[in-house]
Amino acid sequence: MSKKQTNRARTYARNRTTVSRRGYEKIDESESTYFLKLVVFLLLATLWLKFETPVEWLGMPINALPLGIVVGLALIHLVEKYQFNRKIWYVVLLTVGIISYFVPAGIII
Repeated sequence: MSKKQTNRARTYARNRTTVSRRGYEKIDESESTYFLKLVVFLLLATLWLKFETPVEWLGMPINALPLGIVVGLALIHLVEKYQFNRKIWYVVLLTVGIISYFVPAGIII
């Protein structure tokens, strides 16, 4: 009795996981997609709703509201599936958002 050989590709369990052998997540995202996300989050971070005269709320004057940061945080949570990339996007969004507060940019009411 001879065994009949088949030409099937072997699939091992380690090749089907989303984690590499060293414990890192496998990320297969193109550079253009990554760059597009970077541009979108940078633009969102610069979007502030600034007031011509400060508004008082609980005795504190409020000069601006960070609309872009709030939308960006929600978008990052919904779109990005990798934890490591999500942390990077949060840092980029908050850093650019804080810097753009002091720049004369945004929507002035």
